Amino acid sequence: EETEQLTELFKLLTDKEFRTRLEGVMLLLDHCKNSPRLVSANIVQIFDIFILRLQDCNKKVNQQALEVLVLMIPILRGALRPVLVSLVAAVTENLNSK
Repeated sequence: EETEQLTELFKLLTDKEFRTRLEGVMLLLDHCKNSPRLVSANIVQIFDIFILRLQDCNKKVNQQALEVLVLMIPILRGALRPVLVSLVAAVTENLNSK
């Protein structure tokens, strides 16, 4: 079941259609709230893809990813350590591009 959830999440986050990527961002937030262990156990794989949404060419996806990140940080806290450097770099790049 976890593999299916991750496959679906990855599929949504990498879709060509921006609305589908938005759906993926919201699904990630849902997983953080309801299955934080799933996200924590797969943090590197998930954030390798999620970071791309922080740099998304679509402003709506980009903004939603930033807003979701703010909500995820208190939930995931220490689990973010392995992805912290790349996460900070992506957010910094995002904010510098505005």
